[in-house]
Amino acid sequence: MSDAPLRGLKVVELARILAGPWIGQTLADLGAEVIKVEAPGGDDTRSWGPPFIDRPRADGGTERVAAYFHAANRGKTSVTCDFADADDLTRLKALIAGADVVIENFKVGGLARFGLDYPSLSRDNPGLVYASVTGFGQDGPRAQQPGYDFMIQGLCGIMDLTGEPDGQPQKIGVAWIDILTGLYGVIGIQAALAERARSGLGQHLDLSLMDCGVAALANQATNHLLGGLVPSRLGNAHPNIVPYQVFPAADGHVVIACGNDRQFAALCRALDLADLAGQPDFATNGARVAHRERLVALMEDATRQRSRAALIETLTAAGVPCGPINRVHEALADPQIVAREMVIAPEGIAGLRTPLRFSRSPLALNRASPLLGDGRWQFGDMPKA
Repeated sequence: MSDAPLRGLKVVELARILAGPWIGQTLADLGAEVIKVEAPGGDDTRSWGPPFIDRPRADGGTERVAAYFHAANRGKTSVTCDFADADDLTRLKALIAGADVVIENFKVGGLARFGLDYPSLSRDNPGLVYASVTGFGQDGPRAQQPGYDFMIQGLCGIMDLTGEPDGQPQKIGVAWIDILTGLYGVIGIQAALAERARSGLGQHLDLSLMDCGVAALANQATNHLLGGLVPSRLGNAHPNIVPYQVFPAADGHVVIACGNDRQFAALCRALDLADLAGQPDFATNGARVAHRERLVALMEDATRQRSRAALIETLTAAGVPCGPINRVHEALADPQIVAREMVIAPEGIAGLRTPLRFSRSPLALNRASPLLGDGRWQFGDMPKA
């Protein structure tokens, strides 16, 4: 079997909380050697619990770390660094001089006074790829403002698209923009490394949470840009497709997602509503969107007559995309997730692997999140992934 795809890549992570560490964890899963540089007190998320996990330290003590930290820091080693300490700063700069990638999420300009900004570091390491994660990017009128996932969800428009029409705007139940920014960060770093293979030079990658949140508005943004529409909250309904939402069953709810006219006709037959598929008001998706309320009411009358299990069994047999609304523990126990080995437990610490599977290359998944300061300052002296 071949090595993990990014084996040999050396990464220094000067990042905390979620977006930056998510980049580092993904690169670590892909085989990179990732050193997480933490303040002497550690990443803030080490204390974001409960729940907490107690782990033994080499000195005989115990370290208590929140589950939140383990969600974004698998596969790394940790060193502590006080930027105000000249010796620590010298060691850190020497470490970065031998690195391929730096990840940081300090305020714009915040690292320059320590000589840890891209212009300073690239003088000694011109091949360095340096990824900065901020709320609003390195320029623009908001560049100096702090930005957190929740407030960016409000600013970027996604909260006005989430929730019931007559209810309060809702944030997504995970730090969605932090995760998106982390994934865009991995894409950007890999693109910069590919370009470096041609030019021999690194570059600065400027990642903005707000940019990433707006970029992910996808069809909702183009509905406005190209159609002049102002999207709004539709609950669980879809602005462009009908029927594509949650429907009531006799004992709960089911998701039904018809993406084309053929699936809609199959749905109608399965619900004993076959005559609806041929009616002009419902025969095409455009017509169904125009007559959404009337069609949905007819369908809800039919779905309420069946249990969730019976409804899912009938619609699945008919080729109609549908499914239950799982709770988190149910999703993690789904036979498909079990078969795909999404849940892993390196060193006994359970987590979710990066959802990539290669035909030849394995992921590097055998190391848990680091104990604070468990690493050394030199690449190669540290435990391998």
